[in-house]
Order: sequence, then C-alpha cells, then structure tokens
Amino acid sequence: MIDKKQKISAEETAVLVGLVQKEQTDEQVQEYLDELAFLAATAGANTIKRFTQKLPHPDSKTFVGKGKLEEIRDYVQAKNADVVIFDDELSGSQISNIEKALNVKTIDRSDLILDIFARRARTAQAKAQVELAQYQYILPRLRGMWKHLERLGGGIGTRGPGETEIETDRRIVRDKISLLRKRLAEIDKQSFTQRKERGEFIRVSLVGYTNVGKSTIMNLLSKSDVFAENKLFATLDTTTRKVVFENTPFLLSDTVGFIRKLPHHLVESFKSTLDEVREADILLHVVDIAHPQHEEHIGVVNKTLQEIGAFDKPILTIFNKMDLYEERTFDEWLAEDVKKEILLDLKDRWNNITDGNAVFISATERLNIDELRNFILQKVRDMYKVRYPYREVHF
Repeated sequence: MIDKKQKISAEETAVLVGLVQKEQTDEQVQEYLDELAFLAATAGANTIKRFTQKLPHPDSKTFVGKGKLEEIRDYVQAKNADVVIFDDELSGSQISNIEKALNVKTIDRSDLILDIFARRARTAQAKAQVELAQYQYILPRLRGMWKHLERLGGGIGTRGPGETEIETDRRIVRDKISLLRKRLAEIDKQSFTQRKERGEFIRVSLVGYTNVGKSTIMNLLSKSDVFAENKLFATLDTTTRKVVFENTPFLLSDTVGFIRKLPHHLVESFKSTLDEVREADILLHVVDIAHPQHEEHIGVVNKTLQEIGAFDKPILTIFNKMDLYEERTFDEWLAEDVKKEILLDLKDRWNNITDGNAVFISATERLNIDELRNFILQKVRDMYKVRYPYREVHF
C-alpha cells in the first residue's frame, strides 16, 4: 500500500484537452498541446492522451461538448488517469462541472503554470509574487471551486497558498492579496535601491520565450553558474552579473522566460521582477531558431515587451540552437552549397527584418560566440557614447 507521502511524490498521469476554435487549424492546436505536455512534464506529469474538439467557442458550462466530455470520462476511468488539464483558462463553475462529470482532478493551463512557478520560486520575492498570482487566480473562482480548493492529496494543481488550510472566504483572500502587495512593495523599494547602487554601468538584459537557452548564454557570457535546464521556467528570479569585455564593463541580467497564454496575474505580479527588463539599456532577445513555432514565439515576446513598456529599446536578436536547426532542416544527401544557400537566405531574411541586429549562434556548441561578444561589445560602447556624450570614455 502506498502511503500518502509516496503518493504525493509519484508521477501523475495526465490527459490534455484543447479546442480547435475559429481561425485555428488542427496542426496549431496540436502544437499548443505539445507545449502543454511539456508544461505537464515540467510539473512532473506523464501525458497519456490528448483530446481535441472543433467548436466555434467554448461551452459555457463544461468548456467542451457533452459527447466529448463523456468520451474523456470513459477514457479517464478506463486508464485511471490522475489529472485532466485544459489548454485554456476555465471558470470556477466550469472546473466544478467538469470535475463532477469526470470525477477526477481538473486544472487549466494557468493553474498548471502557477504550479510550476510555485515549485521554482526560491527567493522571498519570487515566492510572494507567485502567492499573489495564486490568490488573484482563486478570488473570482471561489464559489465554483469550493470543492476544488479542498483537495489535499498533493500533486499538480494542489500546491496553492495555504496548503494545510485552504481559505475560501473572499474577505480573507482579499486581505491576503493586500498584505502580499504591501510586502512586494517593500521588496521593490529594496530592489530599486540595489539597482541604483549599481552606478553608471550600461545594463543589458536577456529576454525570450521560455526554454530558448537564455541561462546557457548567460553562463557563457558572464562565466557564472546560472541554473540551466531543459524544462520550462528553469529561471524565475532575475540574476545579474557584472561582465567585462575588452575593458568595457556592463551589467548582464537573465530574466524569467515568456510563454503564450501566460496568466495575466503572473504578468502583473512579476512586473517588479521585469523592472530589470524595463530599466535595461539594451535587450538581447534570444530565439530558439530550431523550434517550428519560433516566429510565433518572437511575436509573444514582443507583445509582452510592449505590455511592460520595454519594446522601444535597442534589441539584438540572438538566434540560438543553429546546430539543432541544421540537424532538423538538412538531410544527409543535401549538397553543401545548397545548405550554405539556405543558411544565407535565412540570415539575410532576419537581418532585413531586424535591420542588421541579428546574430546566429549555438550556445551549447559555442558556435559564433565570439561574433556575439563583439556585437554586444559594440552595442555597449555605442550606448556609453550616447549616455555620456561630453565625457571621454576610455575602453
């Protein structure tokens, strides 16, 4: 017999559910579910089945249609699945109705991401930010999620605030939100003071979709030991290091990765962490060029930068994982001159789009790292000249 502690730590089996809505293709939704499966794996779950349904809009009561819900229920019961994860945000009443029909724990994409953030949070600031986002997520769902919030079995979706005693009273939740905002305001003041004390250094910040290799690049450029892992949201807390290229000092920061359908509450509560991005002089936008949806990822990052008011900064786009791109794009029989032509077309296209502000590298293979360093060095030196036009800057 498995005891409660073992059961909590055991890998859960997950069933994923997505809707093919207007202006979406089956292929797009499958790619979204690929990412949802990666999120589930990051949280510790093994995906055993996916369900999709074509609907113009979600059903107001159960998200999917009655027939599809019955199909999911039959599969969940037959395979004894632990959790059903929906790729879109569910209301409290939808969660309640679905759980009643399926008789299994049900969470949505936002809940899953919050769970991952709760696991990854290490500092007091990150923990407070995640807790604030969790309470803001719970507040409008209190009535529908009463039973949902009473689950105490552990596992994905149950690591919410107040694990030993779930508080469902709106007033208590609002008080918690108010208290957390005050605590974060105090931490923000301390962080602002720390940033001011960094002096007159040019500040460079790494941004990008999650799992594109930002932390690996941070380690390469700063020779530091930043946690890097092939999982989503490996880095939550901003890491800043002083870097010197050819006697030119600057500050380099690594920040949390962005993702499509990022819960609004997370963006709000992590705005203080993203101050590092807002206050940076130069942004290094890292892109996983080998990912089939890299252009959509670029759009997601640009939109998030616009939301936090950081899109008007000088941006250097770093196309990472070129080794993997070539591996996935080129067949063995392809002639070398054809490969070179394809790569040249790729680079010309993105250089035109970025106005020449693009570098193509492989962080793991250390491909074109010197070119990247020189590019950053030139940008930093140019910024010093703009920042201090009447001061002689020695390099």
